[in-house]
Amino acid sequence: MHEHNRHQRLRSWPELWFADAPLKPPLKHVVLDMHLPEKQQTLTLGPDLTAPLSDELLLRLLSALPDSALPAASLVCKRWLRLLDRLRRRLILLDWSSLPRIPGRFPDLSDLDLLPASFFPSSPSPLILTRDSVSIPLDPYLDPPIGDSPFISSAALDSGLATIAQGCPNLRRLSLVAPPASEAGLMSLAERCTTLQELELHRCTDVALRPISAFTNLQILKLVGSIEGLYRGPGVTDVGLTILAHGCKRLVKLELARCEGSYDGISAVGRCCFMLEELTLTDHRMDAGWLAGLSFCGNLKTLRLQGCRSIDADPGPSEHLGTCPTIERLQLQRCQLRDKRSLSALYMVCEAVREIMFQNCWGLDNDMFGIASICRRVKFLCLEGCSLLTTEGLESVVLSWNDLQSLAVVSCNNIKNEVVSPAMSTLFSVLKELKWRPDSKSVLATNLVGTGMGKKGGRFFKRT
Repeated sequence: MHEHNRHQRLRSWPELWFADAPLKPPLKHVVLDMHLPEKQQTLTLGPDLTAPLSDELLLRLLSALPDSALPAASLVCKRWLRLLDRLRRRLILLDWSSLPRIPGRFPDLSDLDLLPASFFPSSPSPLILTRDSVSIPLDPYLDPPIGDSPFISSAALDSGLATIAQGCPNLRRLSLVAPPASEAGLMSLAERCTTLQELELHRCTDVALRPISAFTNLQILKLVGSIEGLYRGPGVTDVGLTILAHGCKRLVKLELARCEGSYDGISAVGRCCFMLEELTLTDHRMDAGWLAGLSFCGNLKTLRLQGCRSIDADPGPSEHLGTCPTIERLQLQRCQLRDKRSLSALYMVCEAVREIMFQNCWGLDNDMFGIASICRRVKFLCLEGCSLLTTEGLESVVLSWNDLQSLAVVSCNNIKNEVVSPAMSTLFSVLKELKWRPDSKSVLATNLVGTGMGKKGGRFFKRT
């Protein structure tokens, strides 16, 4: 009985599995047929329709492709890969040993980043250390694993820069590590890459700035003295800033990251760099009194402070500060604003500013923000992540600015809708641009306007 039921149950399965099925072959025969050479199907490719086209014509056709399609197009054939490499304008080098092949493969590069490949190669590691915009593999067996990552030798840096200078003369932007004891590599770049306009120099020192005057068309310069947790360096002092000032007469934008200096260096930059319009200081190590040097920047339009632990330890007497009447934008991002005297000195120097932005700054309470009333010509104000500022503190300053046209308040949790005065509401109605999201509740209330939700007796969701 048991065998009969088992036989009936097996007979109810598809006949494909059994040898006594006359209509379909067994599955094992199908599997064997798939492995037989004579049964294999070969993929036959049609003729290459782009073969009669010249490289110049095909290059024009490939240049019309969107950027998202270029990686897939480079896999079609070796010819397409070679032509698409000629279209590449930006490249980030990860391995220094691949540098000699760059000029032959990418002859028309205009933007090259050599920083990730400048670190000494370590053992493969799944750990990646990211600081600022730099990411490198982290060796967990180092002692300590972070703090001072080694770079490749100065000779290798000079040799690689000479190769780039000879093979990529059309560079417009370059990011690299400054050779610590040699000027040959930077000099070769300055002599051959005459169109270079933007330079980012890491581990920069006063010695590395000696050949800077040879870059005749340089307009944008970023100097990084060190990156905390990644590498250390002696940095740039007043000596380097003076060399820079006398060498870069056509400089338009300058960023100093973790660089030292004082009144002498900043004033030298202001006196010599007549075209300087934008100055950025990132986590600066400036000595006391550097703010007074800004008065010599006769064409400066934007002053940006990023991640600064202090503004100026001792700005000096107010009558010696001077002003910079051309400054239109003052931006403070991730700065510590706990010194009322230094913040007041900054406002006095930037008295004629038109736009002010505070983004994720610590210590900006009502008293610190109230000093901004010195600036009477403000047209645009942006506050983001200023949790200590209240509605009363905001109103005390904003209502005194008669020229205010745009206001943006984002993620300032102590600014409440409930305590907005009628005068502030009137100001909102006449502004040309208003972005009001002080907290999550205000965003919710704005999104629910006109829906009837969020009110007593209004719409509601029923649980199921």
